[in-house]
Amino acid sequence: MNIFHICSILPSLFVFVTGGKLPEPEVKIEVIHKPFMCYRKSKYGDMLLVHYDGFLESNGTRFHSSRNEGDKNPVWFTLGIKEVLKGWDKGLKDMCTGERRKLTVPPSLAYGKEGKGKIPPSSTLVFDIELMDIQNGPRSHESFRDMDLNDDWKLSRQEVTEYLKKEFEKHGYSPNDTHHEVMVDDIFKNEDEDKDGFISAREFTYQHDEL
Repeated sequence: MNIFHICSILPSLFVFVTGGKLPEPEVKIEVIHKPFMCYRKSKYGDMLLVHYDGFLESNGTRFHSSRNEGDKNPVWFTLGIKEVLKGWDKGLKDMCTGERRKLTVPPSLAYGKEGKGKIPPSSTLVFDIELMDIQNGPRSHESFRDMDLNDDWKLSRQEVTEYLKKEFEKHGYSPNDTHHEVMVDDIFKNEDEDKDGFISAREFTYQHDEL
């Protein structure tokens, strides 16, 4: 088979192989308000403080409001680590403090075919979101990046232990496993707020005094 013939069949082969793959649905983003001055835009890894209202697109029913329900306080979360709906992770990038956006989120980027609580299966959701504040997330802390060896946004006892050993060696001390274990016990006692055996990104950001 000559080169010309191979090149002539490649486009049709590419269409055949890729034709069945559907593109991932997108979030529809509408800017309701944008401040005149924007000193910083949100990016993956930042911690965002937001107020929001959530509605069902099908009938306009509001299923939750941070301003009117619970403690009525805005909500903190870290952008881009699947801590919130995938639609939020995709729709709240490059946002300024004080900005408001309307996000229309398809089911596959929300609660899918199962639904959740007041949200029926396969629901498209609409969110009115105001960004109140942006803070450096755990990825802005060099020690967290160094410790999180498997890049899962939480620290295990083994990861913290390995980090302490390296720090001791870097400063000219002999590694002392017993001493490290005592230190790790103390760190997890103070930092692992929910006692699940890991120091989460949020626990590290708010609590880290030991590391």
